[in-house]
Amino acid sequence: MLYFDDIPDDYRSVVGNWRLGADDIIAFATCWDPRPIHTDASAAERSPFGTLIASSAHLFAIVTLLFARHGDRIQVLAMLGKDKLRLPNPARAGTTLTYETRCVNKRVSASRADAGIVVLADTVTDDDGNVVLTQDVTLMVSRRP
Repeated sequence: MLYFDDIPDDYRSVVGNWRLGADDIIAFATCWDPRPIHTDASAAERSPFGTLIASSAHLFAIVTLLFARHGDRIQVLAMLGKDKLRLPNPARAGTTLTYETRCVNKRVSASRADAGIVVLADTVTDDDGNVVLTQDVTLMVSRRP
């Protein structure tokens, strides 16, 4: 487990990988973002992307799940915000996504002696190294008891 006090200023980690299958894209989008580019392989082939692509909501869900499963187990009390969110390239069906994070800022909480504030810069890339998501996430993290 990593508490606020354990996270070095230069913290970096590969949070995890995720194989993005066409069936998963369709299943997620059918519930949450039912546009043809996410739900209809034939329509997606005729799109500028040439294949099914994951919706932004799907990418957010994948990142959230990988972070929750991450071996470092950062002791997050709350997510305070996401900033600088960018989706510069599509996340295509059939690729494996790699999620990496690094600490870009940390400070002791001004209002809670038992917590600190950590800002992590996240990057998700595909098999070819194309960036599909970047974001800065501000977290309230428990201090070591």
